[in-house]
Amino acid sequence: MLYYLAKYLEEWFNPPGAGLFDFVTFRAAGAAVTALLISLFIGRKIIALLKRNQIGDQGKKEAPENHMTKIGTPTMGGVIILLALIVPTLLFCDIKSSYVILVVIVTFWLGGVGFLDDYLKVIKKLRKGLIARYKIIGQVTTGLILGGTIYFFPDWFPGSYDVLHTRTTVPFIKDTLFDFGIYYIPIIVFVLAAISNAVNLTDGLDGLAIGTVSIVALALVLITYVAGNTVASDYLNIPYMKGAEELSIFSAALVGAGLGFLWYNGYPAQVFMGDTGSLALGGAIGSIMILVKKEYMIPILGGVFFAESLSVALQVLYFKYTKRRYGEGRRIFRRAPLHHHFQEKGWPEAKVVTRFYIVAILLAICGLVTLKIR
Repeated sequence: MLYYLAKYLEEWFNPPGAGLFDFVTFRAAGAAVTALLISLFIGRKIIALLKRNQIGDQGKKEAPENHMTKIGTPTMGGVIILLALIVPTLLFCDIKSSYVILVVIVTFWLGGVGFLDDYLKVIKKLRKGLIARYKIIGQVTTGLILGGTIYFFPDWFPGSYDVLHTRTTVPFIKDTLFDFGIYYIPIIVFVLAAISNAVNLTDGLDGLAIGTVSIVALALVLITYVAGNTVASDYLNIPYMKGAEELSIFSAALVGAGLGFLWYNGYPAQVFMGDTGSLALGGAIGSIMILVKKEYMIPILGGVFFAESLSVALQVLYFKYTKRRYGEGRRIFRRAPLHHHFQEKGWPEAKVVTRFYIVAILLAICGLVTLKIR
């Protein structure tokens, strides 16, 4: 809204400073700061509201026993992130942008699925919350909306997106675009479901998921800015996508909202994001990387999420295999997801989170390096 207001003022009155909104960097910085301030301001009020209504965490069966002390901590705090994210998006982004519209739809649709799951668990006291197949239906529907739009309506995007719509870049290899064809739609469905569930699995320690998401989002600010900049994309020999720079503003808002939430979610946590936050954040990251054709970079940039989900898959498969073969289930990790394995080894929670942050930063750097080393 401020973007269009500045455009109007610049066209008719040309006041000093109105031209600043022509710069993506200025709008990205404004979105990040605004999201941070909103998150900090409303966070305390929403936490108080959650406490007053006794909307507390019910505990996770896969968590170690010492996590029982966290039962009752206010949850559904993902609402803080979503509110802090939508306001700067509306203020600083070009809200007519197809990129912005799609990433907002995906983020808030999955946030709604997560909210329903949290509501059933916390308010209605249904231990399992939303039945798994209904949660999957919600994720698949989101993927079909995004995938169907990209595949059937490439002309809705600015520039020559129709040339790229079923293709994606390959890390470390230049002048190569892999074309999925009609299979691109199920690929998008899989990617969105996988990364939203992966972020959900990562949300098991105070500050772990939101801190890692913020690191990834910061890298996405640079990636999306480069993708939408003719000079930078040409220099790095990556496909130029007109209008994709608007996603850097959304990504910057995601960084600000994440850091503001981390203020309350850091150890010891005053609030948990719940599925409301984790599914929405996974959807935001996944949809951004899909839209800028960086799907193959997800295991690198989101390596922490990938490792967490892989640890669960390996644990379950190995347990079932050994039980069938030896009559007794065996485990690869002391406990899954991976962060609980290190807790069982005696690492303090704060140390696990800090070291995962370090790994996430290194992976983000590696992801950015792939833009140049090709």
